Amino acid sequence: MSLETLTGLNKAAILLMCIGEEASAKIFEELSDEEIGLVTRTIATIDHIPEDVKEKVFSSFEDAQRQFAGVFIKGSDFAKKAISTLDAGERTDDLLDRFISGTESRPLETIALMHPLMVAGILEKEHPQTVALVLSTQHVAHASEILSHLPEDMRADVVYRIAKIEKVSPEVITKIEDALHREIGLVGSKEQSQVGGVDKVVDILNNLKNSMDADILDDIEENDPDMVEEIRKRMFTFENLTALDGRSLQMILREVNNDSLTMALKTASDEMQEKIFSNMSARAADMIRDDLDAMGPVRLSEVEAMQQSIVKIAMKLEEEGKLVLGSGGGDELV
Repeated sequence: MSLETLTGLNKAAILLMCIGEEASAKIFEELSDEEIGLVTRTIATIDHIPEDVKEKVFSSFEDAQRQFAGVFIKGSDFAKKAISTLDAGERTDDLLDRFISGTESRPLETIALMHPLMVAGILEKEHPQTVALVLSTQHVAHASEILSHLPEDMRADVVYRIAKIEKVSPEVITKIEDALHREIGLVGSKEQSQVGGVDKVVDILNNLKNSMDADILDDIEENDPDMVEEIRKRMFTFENLTALDGRSLQMILREVNNDSLTMALKTASDEMQEKIFSNMSARAADMIRDDLDAMGPVRLSEVEAMQQSIVKIAMKLEEEGKLVLGSGGGDELV
């Protein structure tokens, strides 16, 4: 082993071994998982460090410190973290979204600058799979607006196809760009992009207005009920019940027996439990508290199944027009 034959990774491994486990652990806190994996695998191949090599590595490290004095930082990561620490709710999310939009390359990004109605007018002539790919590359609010302007008989097919998309190759994006180039002059990214999927569908549907999401899901359910169930699970969860007003929550609780509710509350947050208890009789709340305290270990899958059954009750009541799920519900009760 000589300094001349050592790679930068070898030198880093030797340096870490020489400064000890505790100091190395602090350095690992600043490295990515991939970097830690590379250096630890290199460390595993070393069983002896000659004294002269050790001294030369330390000397080389000191030279590098002098040569590259200053602060090294990933500016993009710093900016994201700085924005994320703002305690400004939706404003924080909006600022972060704008920053990412302005600094990260997105395929078909010219679409984002066009009015949704104009985009829909262009896309309605295209195959639903092409439309799905285009919408998958857009921010959810913009994609939702475009979707709402598409022909009604096209929406469900497009949403279904978005849910089926995972990764798209650069060649496919290029073909789409070429096909649309005559009308909107798109010149897009050549990087492989993670687009589509059920999560993308959930975000898009949650941004739709006028209960359009329910009609779309009903249409998709005829072809793929399992997918619709998965989408609905992610669109509205058990914990989302905390956002309902008292009357809506009480209406749901009247449809649930105490044993089922106790099981569902096993993993619920304190906020969720208190919201439930405050909307039932004191006697019933005390009984469920006692049952929770006495309940032994249960399978997480059983708890989640019970929570989902209550969510289905809530969705059924919404379909019947008896309540509105989402933030509050309040005056929208009928």
